[in-house]
Amino acid sequence: MKGFGTDEDAIIDVLTKLNVSQRQQVLITYKSTIGRDLIDDLKSELSGNFEQVIVGLMTPTTMYDVHELRRAVKGAGTDEGCLIEILASRNNEEIRRINENYKLQYGCTLEEDIVSDTSSMFRRVLVSLATGNRDEGTYVDDALAQQDAQCLYEAGENKWGTDEVQFMAILCTRNRYHLLRVFDAYRGIANKDITESIKSEMSGDLEDALLAVVKCMRNKPAYFAERLYKSMKGLGTDDSTLIRVMVSRSEIDMLDIRREFLTMYGKSLHSFIKGDTSGDYRKVLLRLCGGED
Repeated sequence: MKGFGTDEDAIIDVLTKLNVSQRQQVLITYKSTIGRDLIDDLKSELSGNFEQVIVGLMTPTTMYDVHELRRAVKGAGTDEGCLIEILASRNNEEIRRINENYKLQYGCTLEEDIVSDTSSMFRRVLVSLATGNRDEGTYVDDALAQQDAQCLYEAGENKWGTDEVQFMAILCTRNRYHLLRVFDAYRGIANKDITESIKSEMSGDLEDALLAVVKCMRNKPAYFAERLYKSMKGLGTDDSTLIRVMVSRSEIDMLDIRREFLTMYGKSLHSFIKGDTSGDYRKVLLRLCGGED
């Protein structure tokens, strides 16, 4: 960055070869040798989507989620998709760290911001997920699973109107293994998949939130593969989603996401990104994606 222009290729090369903790070390070394903040310098030299990716990579994992959630509630309009994606896919410990850092950073709680920016049942689902209080055990009580499945059936398909609280209570608190058993039992009772029922019984943000919970329970990489696909297919690109998923999953389950993407859409994630982006932005996303499948 020193001198004339910026060597974007060098920035991409160096940063994508390091993991998130090594990049934090770079920040400290930069400050101690140069006496300036690397993120500030990057922001002043870079712009647009490329800048968003690079700054995202330089941000510690929890803080990245915190910044994204804050942007989702405080930006122009509410980015419901971002709220749903983060809160439905992070585990209890991650949610706990997000809550802690959010409060430190902004002086109010994430819950307060969610409550002031969303409404009705959708708000209640987000508040529930933001407590980070899901059972994370592996125990499955077959009788209870059967009972939960029956409850969901009675709360939706089998009545006039929908008892959304039942859906929330079961989908947002039970452990993953239990829910997978519930979904199997539900199919037996209702003759359709739980996702079909959610789609026909709910609408809008509430529908999206509960579907995200089900998808994350079943297969998290497939959920992210779908998020990426939807961010790129059709006209225009939803860059904020594309960037967030690529940055936040790059060291967690990118290989699994790539595999699911190929299975689900018959084309590689690499080829999709290549066709939908350009310039340094494309270069850094392809580097995060890794090889062509």
